Amino acid sequence: MFRIQSTIENHKSYVILENAAKTTSAKIAVEEGGRLSELKVNNVFIIKEIEDFAYANSYASSVLFPFANRIKEGKYTFLGEDYQFEKNENNSNALHGLVFDKTFELFEPEEHQDNCSATFNYYEKERHAAFPYQYFISLTYTLFEDKLQLRVTVKNMDNKPFPFTLGWHPYFYSDKLSDCVLNFKSDKKVQFDEALITDKIVENPDKENFKIEDKKLDDCYFLADNLVAFSTPKYNLKITSNALKNFLQLYTPNGFPLIAIEPMTGVSDSFNNKIGLEVLEPKETHVISWNLGVTIK
Repeated sequence: MFRIQSTIENHKSYVILENAAKTTSAKIAVEEGGRLSELKVNNVFIIKEIEDFAYANSYASSVLFPFANRIKEGKYTFLGEDYQFEKNENNSNALHGLVFDKTFELFEPEEHQDNCSATFNYYEKERHAAFPYQYFISLTYTLFEDKLQLRVTVKNMDNKPFPFTLGWHPYFYSDKLSDCVLNFKSDKKVQFDEALITDKIVENPDKENFKIEDKKLDDCYFLADNLVAFSTPKYNLKITSNALKNFLQLYTPNGFPLIAIEPMTGVSDSFNNKIGLEVLEPKETHVISWNLGVTIK
């Protein structure tokens, strides 16, 4: 039987989903945007908190809404109106949306013999100066013995449409990162300017197999399908999505045994270049699911 429990660690609230043997578990940080702070499968860490790798700087496993990645200088125009986000990246760009630091509320946890699920809700009733809309966002994590699903639901609670993209920012752990291999299909990638804003779209020379080795990554790709595979010495991971358009951001932080493999529905500066940008009409709902399938070696 899978179980769900709430706990407090270092004055922070968490919800833990786990199997009966406690060998497979997922840990959700309620006050940090409902992020997945830890994932363990058959006693092997897939996502792991690392000392000196602060969430305030890493955004590790945060859900990114209403935009993923960056908006150049925090500025954009929508339906003839100009808006200005806070430039929360070194006073240069707006980074990673508005919900990564919000407190989500646990709703309707479900425990079953072969899985458990927990939903975390956030209602934005104020109208942010740069995003003046009321909305509802819900994160449902479902844990099985060998996989985890994250379903994100966004509803426009306002009386006017708004633009958006969605992203997820998980960092995956491997103590032998240089031996790991990524596999995904992509013909195009983003060429960034020096501020990591989309400059132009170019051909991708690495069509499929992608060895990490000693690469320092901060790259974005157009995916040809919805599958990204990640192979490590201890586990194989498959990331899938039900989105119609899929983009992939990769990032390796210096000095840590981690790689960010970030599924996104748009690219850097999507509010301006419109790549992947969607519009949610009043009272309409958008749902996306990301799945992590894990095989332990």
